[in-house]
Amino acid sequence: MEGQKRKQKILIVDDSEMNRSILVDMLGGDYDTIEVENGLQAVAVLQKQGAEISLVMLDIVMPEMDGFGVLGVMNQRHWIESIPVIMISAETTSDRIDQALALGVTDFISRPFDARVIRRRVVNTLLSSAKQQELEALVAEQIYEKEQNSVLMIDILSHIVEFRNGESGLHVVHVRRLTEVLLNALMAKTDKYGLTQQDIALIVTASALHDIGKIAIDDKILNKPGRLTDEEFAIMKTHSMAGAQMLDGLAVHQGEPLVKIAYQICRWHHERWDGRGYPDGLKEEDIPISAQTVALADVYDALTSERVYKPAFSHEQAVKMITNNECGAFNPLLLECLSDVADTLQEELSGAGKRAPSRNVMDTVAEKVSQRSELSASNRTLQLLEHERMKYSFFAAMSKEIQFEYTISPSMVSFNAWGARALGVDEIVMDPFSDPRGQQYLGDGLGDELTAAVDSTTPDDPIVSLETKMQFDGNMRWFRFIMQTLWSDDEPARIRGVIGKAVDIHSSRSYLENLERRASFDGLTELLNLTSAQKQSEARLKESPESRFALAFFDCDYFKMANNTYGHLFGNELLVHIAERLRQSIRSRDIAARVGGDEYIIFFEYNQELEPIISRIHSALHGEIFRGFSISISMGVATTEQVGPDFKALMGAADKALYAVKQAGKGHFRFYDGTETSLKETAGTSVYANQSEITDFWGDEGLNEEE
Repeated sequence: MEGQKRKQKILIVDDSEMNRSILVDMLGGDYDTIEVENGLQAVAVLQKQGAEISLVMLDIVMPEMDGFGVLGVMNQRHWIESIPVIMISAETTSDRIDQALALGVTDFISRPFDARVIRRRVVNTLLSSAKQQELEALVAEQIYEKEQNSVLMIDILSHIVEFRNGESGLHVVHVRRLTEVLLNALMAKTDKYGLTQQDIALIVTASALHDIGKIAIDDKILNKPGRLTDEEFAIMKTHSMAGAQMLDGLAVHQGEPLVKIAYQICRWHHERWDGRGYPDGLKEEDIPISAQTVALADVYDALTSERVYKPAFSHEQAVKMITNNECGAFNPLLLECLSDVADTLQEELSGAGKRAPSRNVMDTVAEKVSQRSELSASNRTLQLLEHERMKYSFFAAMSKEIQFEYTISPSMVSFNAWGARALGVDEIVMDPFSDPRGQQYLGDGLGDELTAAVDSTTPDDPIVSLETKMQFDGNMRWFRFIMQTLWSDDEPARIRGVIGKAVDIHSSRSYLENLERRASFDGLTELLNLTSAQKQSEARLKESPESRFALAFFDCDYFKMANNTYGHLFGNELLVHIAERLRQSIRSRDIAARVGGDEYIIFFEYNQELEPIISRIHSALHGEIFRGFSISISMGVATTEQVGPDFKALMGAADKALYAVKQAGKGHFRFYDGTETSLKETAGTSVYANQSEITDFWGDEGLNEEE
């Protein structure tokens, strides 16, 4: 009920349902309880709801994972520092008690249970923990309040740096330092903007968010090594509005000054003093001073940094280009400030990277708190806050991605809410490689691919990307996995887990595959085009250099007359008909292509006498009456026995043989015999004109049968 004090939550871990029921009854209605029957389930609850658990009552002997295993995980993840544990067991040997106390247990209760003892021990433990946490809060709140904005900022930036292959984290450091230097110079020069040190601190912190919208830009555009096309540049320009919309979507934090400043910077840091910027075309002082300053800092660092599309300019070149308005139009006052600080700017930037890395800010706060011995548990509290924000603060603006975290010990994977719903699994799955729900998705080699990708990482290079197919919604779909491995502090370091996301790219991947297929086939006849036929033929020649191959090059005699007499539409239909007859006349492994106009080729391997084979193919194509037009086919043939395993040589020789047929009266086929003038001629009469006779000839090799 509203206004009613929230009950403390106790996690009861015991494999005996009777014992759990007795404990719940003894605690009465004073507490909310969660019951689990083994250690793995307990770890899963702590992983998901650790911040809500006030006390754990833990049995020792249990299946799956015993009580000491749970304590080991709680120590490894520092949960034991803020969640008190009462051990419950019938075993009261000193070794057991000593081991439990060494692992951080607060109290020890033996069975059979005494209701008064249970209630008193629970109350004392909770009171002691509450006093500790109250002391922590007094100190941590003062320190954390100073760092709050920076931590929120840094969490978001860390994910941009870690999950995108764009600019380095040093760019963010430089932009922040440049922004700070320029604003301090501006404040010293004029009071026009009413800047205070608090304002500058907010703008500097928020400046790191300026390009957050690039998370919505396709990698191929974001990291393109060359000049962007007009269409690609139009897409790139959307990042400023995309970043603003992400921040606008953080409804809970809309009143925060940091979010307001960050929104201004994201949306308007590409506006220009002369009004020719984007997305809104703001002019002069209509552009917030925060966005103006970050824009100048961003341009300077972009000029002096190496990018995939350009080398780095020197400091002197960059300053000259900016002050000469070669890289946009800026506030004259800011340009004066840039000139004022130009002599010391490089020194300022070289020192910026030596400051405490952003991802260590929370650890620094925790270290300050832990210097007071009575407040050691605050380290765990702040680390938990950092960890949770790191996972979810930035992704709150994103949707339709399967986000996950996998830990090796214990073996478990946790999903974001959307991902769990999309996969039809629980948000936490224990031992996913053995669980049937995990095997449903990790089958078909996906588990091996992910494992190999993870194993390829190192502590210095922990990010890996993989595009592969996964069973999803009843179908195999393409997904892009982007993962970062988490490493232990041991020597040598060991992988302790993975965080990452899986993005459905099936539509774009299928579209590209369809484009590739269309690029490989003739649009009219749906036979291969010459380029694709050549690639496939050369691959066959390379695979079987000792085999015998033949290439037949043919065209339709009098095709021009057919076009002139019956029209071009008829001519197209004739070409399609010839292509269909060709498909019916060859085996599925043979390569047929339309190479242009009315010209076709067939490339195939043969093991028997070649002349009857060519005769029958020619007969299948030649002599048929198609809607009043008599089809005449001229064909030249060359073999690897004659010219060697070279596709271009085969094409050239077959073309010469075809030319000889044309000179001799058309409607026949000839074999190339190695000379320009002496060509073996064989009349291509329709000896085997029907399909059944051709099929009989190929015999065991079969026509149009998949091998």
